[in-house]
Amino acid sequence: MAPRQKRLLLAVDGSDRALQTVRYAGEEEAFRGMKIVLFHVFNNIPDAYYDLEKEPKSVKVVRHVRSWEAEQKKNMRTYMEQARQMLLDAGHAASAVDIKIQNRKKGVARDIIIEAHNGYEAVLTRRRGFTDLKNVTVGSVTNKLLEKLSFTPVLIAGRKPINKKVLVAVDGSPGATKAVQFVADMLGPLGNYQVRLLHVVRGISKSDVDALDANAIDQTEPIFESAVGILKAAGFDPENISTKTVTGVISRAGAIVKMAEKGGWGTIVVGRRGLSNVSDFFMGRVSNKVIHVGRKETVWVVT
Repeated sequence: MAPRQKRLLLAVDGSDRALQTVRYAGEEEAFRGMKIVLFHVFNNIPDAYYDLEKEPKSVKVVRHVRSWEAEQKKNMRTYMEQARQMLLDAGHAASAVDIKIQNRKKGVARDIIIEAHNGYEAVLTRRRGFTDLKNVTVGSVTNKLLEKLSFTPVLIAGRKPINKKVLVAVDGSPGATKAVQFVADMLGPLGNYQVRLLHVVRGISKSDVDALDANAIDQTEPIFESAVGILKAAGFDPENISTKTVTGVISRAGAIVKMAEKGGWGTIVVGRRGLSNVSDFFMGRVSNKVIHVGRKETVWVVT
């Protein structure tokens, strides 16, 4: 029996930003061979509104609304075909790209989450779509996806150019192990990606650093050994795997993003939750901060 084709749910909202995400999907080699489903939730006019047709004075208004809705659907179909063509032009097979447009049922984010239950390896989106508020880093839909999609990875496309350098934050937690395994499954068979395993230990002052350095090395070696073993088993060349421990920082998320920017690592991968697995938080504080601090970075949040 042939193995099941991996599937990627690519949520788009009709915006130019979403097309940039489609472009990312087309260029990212990790998605080659996957079935990519371009998914859009259409904000249709509520059925109750059309009951106004029963009122003689409202017939013309309702007809105008029906015409407007039909035009919007037509525009969206054109947009989705444009997005599909972008993937085909990038080298994806026609049989590997599907379009799915559905009328809103429970809400945009909730409908995406319901669709994500249908056997996808991950959900790909962007921080923001039509939202253009300067101080808003993550749009409401994406924020809800991060909150509720606890059963599949959420991949957030950034604005920086794609490369084959991946920074994976590890801390010995089950969440971090899942992040490493996801990278292994997605990139290992390709054999041409570089991976840096990064362990960050927070410290309050310089006086803590010496003690932290000694303890961090002892604690980190088993974490690195396990992660490296997962990557090598998946096909990674050992020469493409490196490790780094950073100690004495105030912000772990800030250190992760800074390391990515300084080293030119194109993708940051974090577990949904780290060692601080507090049930009151929908997502780990470090993972959440990485998304907000690294505004331009591509971030994969693995559950």
